[in-house]
Amino acid sequence: MKQGKKTFLNVCGLLGVLSLLSYTAAVVFSPLAYPGYDWLSQAVSDLSAANAPSLSLWNRLSAIYNVCEVLCVMMVCVGVQGRKTKLLRVGIYLFAAMEWVSAVGYRMFPLSDSGYAGTGQDFMHILTTVLVVALSITSLTVIIIAGIRSKECRSYGICAAVALLMMLVGAMGLNLVPSAYFGVVERFSVFAATGFNAALGLHLFFEKLA
Repeated sequence: MKQGKKTFLNVCGLLGVLSLLSYTAAVVFSPLAYPGYDWLSQAVSDLSAANAPSLSLWNRLSAIYNVCEVLCVMMVCVGVQGRKTKLLRVGIYLFAAMEWVSAVGYRMFPLSDSGYAGTGQDFMHILTTVLVVALSITSLTVIIIAGIRSKECRSYGICAAVALLMMLVGAMGLNLVPSAYFGVVERFSVFAATGFNAALGLHLFFEKLA
């Protein structure tokens, strides 16, 4: 990453950091409005369930997250046009597609109740999750390969590898740890994509575009 005069596009990369901070605030403080919520055993999505007492607070705290995550990754897509390698660009475009599916899908189909109540809305929530996971793994894998093949993409690949490792820790942990600690390992997965979005934003911020 090269430093130089910052353009408007560079500064837009900081939207990824704002998105991460907003999401973190929602995850940390929303339980205050959810009596009996146990972050050790419950999923983050329980906080934004349609009937969750914390839904209103969650929506306020995550408002910046919902807007900035998509804006950031789209600005990154603009920033990499004609730059780096084609493989890296494809990986970033796939990650952007994942962010759109996540932003739209989870807003349209929040869980109807904590856990899984088996409604059509819950089914669509799970389907959204499957698509998000599939696109996340595919995009991160492509970016990792791009980093291995090209030195100029190495830092992207390292960040993608960390994000993918976090997702794998979360996925494997769900089957390895007691249910009483489900929420702990699940948070590795939910923060992986948001954290990588912030990493992409920082790459854009420090990239020499002018």
